Amino acid sequence: MTQNGGIPAGTTMGAVRLAAADLDGMRDFYREAIGLTELEPDDGVTRLGAGDQPIVELVSEPSAQPRPFGTSGLFHLAILVPSRADLARALQRVADAGWRLSGASDHLVSEALYLSDPEGNGIELYRDRPREEWPVRDGQLQMDTLPLDLDGLLGELRREDSASPMPAGTRIGHVHLNVGDLSAAESFYAGTLGFDVTVRGYPGALFVSAGGYHHHLGLNTWSGEGAPPAPPGTRGLRQFEIELPSSDDLAAEEARLREAGFEPRREDDRVYATDPSGNGVVLTAAS
Repeated sequence: MTQNGGIPAGTTMGAVRLAAADLDGMRDFYREAIGLTELEPDDGVTRLGAGDQPIVELVSEPSAQPRPFGTSGLFHLAILVPSRADLARALQRVADAGWRLSGASDHLVSEALYLSDPEGNGIELYRDRPREEWPVRDGQLQMDTLPLDLDGLLGELRREDSASPMPAGTRIGHVHLNVGDLSAAESFYAGTLGFDVTVRGYPGALFVSAGGYHHHLGLNTWSGEGAPPAPPGTRGLRQFEIELPSSDDLAAEEARLREAGFEPRREDDRVYATDPSGNGVVLTAAS
């Protein structure tokens, strides 16, 4: 833990697990349109990633129904690529697979592409600008949503990358959640887990991070104030991972959760918790 009791600066995000009604269709999408590589399954869970890094995990639930409108859950999972050229290839890959973007934005700290998977889960594909280029005003990190120069991005394409999958180093950069109450979400993620609030300027949204990153978690009430959790058996988010630097950090976070009354469940080197909006959180340790 850091000296002020916050979450360690080396905290990162791990895999996002989704319930899929059409496992084959979802697996094909993440392989062909997103460029992930299928990894060894784990206890019946289909795992896709880059290099040896799991990014998306799929659990087959053929009877799962679409997530109802106006409920909490996943807004989008955000896959961070190492370079602008990798983002250009991601754009070309999506187009080659016959999928369309729902948006493309320059956020000042990053450049991002948006789309949804076949079962409606939101996806962001993005690259970070160098941290020294992130704008800060009056001590506050500045983010915005401006049009992305797609032609300029495509100018980064390299012929030799025409058939390459997502490169090693690609990972989940952040997770953005629909929540029912921003104050309760802030109390959980910032107050209990110890993330720092980085941006408050977006209406109905809050961004938190570790180690000065622009955000590891986005939290919003855009599904409606007081939005309830999706019913059991719904498609979409089952859990997402937060990876702490060490087992000591994991034990400290578990203790903080217990002290705050959240009743985490420990299984070997993983601690399971549920946020106030019903989103599943898994804390793990890198070592």
